[in-house]
Amino acid sequence: MNAIELTPERPPDRVATLAARAEAAGFDAAFTSSHHFNRDPFVTCARIASATDDLLVGPGVVNPYESHPVSLASRVATIDEVSDGRGLFGIGPGDRSALSNLGIEHERPLRRVLESFKIARRLWDGETVSHDGTFTATEASLNFGPVEIPVYVGAQGPHMLRMSAKHADGALINASHPADLAWSADRIEEGLADRPDDRGPFEGLAFASVSVAADAEAAREAARPPVAFIVAGAPPPVLERHGVDRDAVETVREALGNGELPAAFEAVTSGMIDAFCIAGTTETVADRFSAALEHVDGIVVGSPLGPDPEDAIDRAAEALDRAT
Repeated sequence: MNAIELTPERPPDRVATLAARAEAAGFDAAFTSSHHFNRDPFVTCARIASATDDLLVGPGVVNPYESHPVSLASRVATIDEVSDGRGLFGIGPGDRSALSNLGIEHERPLRRVLESFKIARRLWDGETVSHDGTFTATEASLNFGPVEIPVYVGAQGPHMLRMSAKHADGALINASHPADLAWSADRIEEGLADRPDDRGPFEGLAFASVSVAADAEAAREAARPPVAFIVAGAPPPVLERHGVDRDAVETVREALGNGELPAAFEAVTSGMIDAFCIAGTTETVADRFSAALEHVDGIVVGSPLGPDPEDAIDRAAEALDRAT
């Protein structure tokens, strides 16, 4: 599966128009990111469902802290219903700093994610569920269903990658560079070794930041904002893998922490863009997609897409065609 991430930084109807274009361009699915400062992802998913015919659609990714996992299961099932069975569930641990801004503790993220989608599956099967773990639920049920909805776990660290391979239907690997994807693929293989036979096939997708345009420099400039946030949250081993200058990273982090977004984006280096984004012309992006597909089953074309989203959707689809 090759998919696209459509961020609801734009109004839902605008996102739905982009989704229809992505479907026409040949994408299989659309994930809608979830950030408290953007529009609601589930409203946006509903708009996408109404604007498309075959495109799979779901949140990508929501965390099970801001909303109770039972509520998430209900919302995802609703998206599956209004899309006539095209729903997907992208779930991950969320960003620790963003949750901290909301006063939410980021406790036991791996266990929280695993328990959340296991409970969701039982609810979708029509069960009445009680649970006492990282969250509690007593005699919870949904009054519609049953449904089967694929679960994709947003993952970057070794434990979350292994867990997703053992228990989920797929992983949304938070990486763009072949070195990171190769390392992630090894962790997924470790998890697949313990995967129950009845779980069915597993799909590893690179959830890659992508910026594509006719002009390479314009594409790279558009990549600065997402790369700044990726760099700020990157763990030390990932930064070391790419030889990213730690002083430059601290400059980006400090500017973001102070709310000085233009300064943070300006501090993004060319090396950071190379490490954490697939950016350039259609030809360059196609070559990077080919390298990524050595390690994954498909690609989610993620934010920022490019300086012109319509043009970027068409170019990204063309690049995927060339790569595959």
